[in-house]
Amino acid sequence: MPRVVVSVMPKPEILDPQGKAVQHALPKLGFDGISDVRQGKRFELEVDGELTDARLQEIHDLAEKLLSNPVIEDFEVVVHEDTLP
Repeated sequence: MPRVVVSVMPKPEILDPQGKAVQHALPKLGFDGISDVRQGKRFELEVDGELTDARLQEIHDLAEKLLSNPVIEDFEVVVHEDTLP
């Protein structure tokens, strides 16, 4: 069964308070050398049937309309190689 991963991240110009909170906590936990943290979302989609170009376009549309807010977030759609024939 093909698997597609959609990663959603805040656009670079958008403030990321959750990422900043993690960044500030790292040195207190003994993790040094991390200069920036951005927090996003990851969606793993298992697709029934063949993963055609039309189906990938549907997933792209799904990511744009439902999984992300295009005003403040960017997304990336990646097909996992281990699921291809």
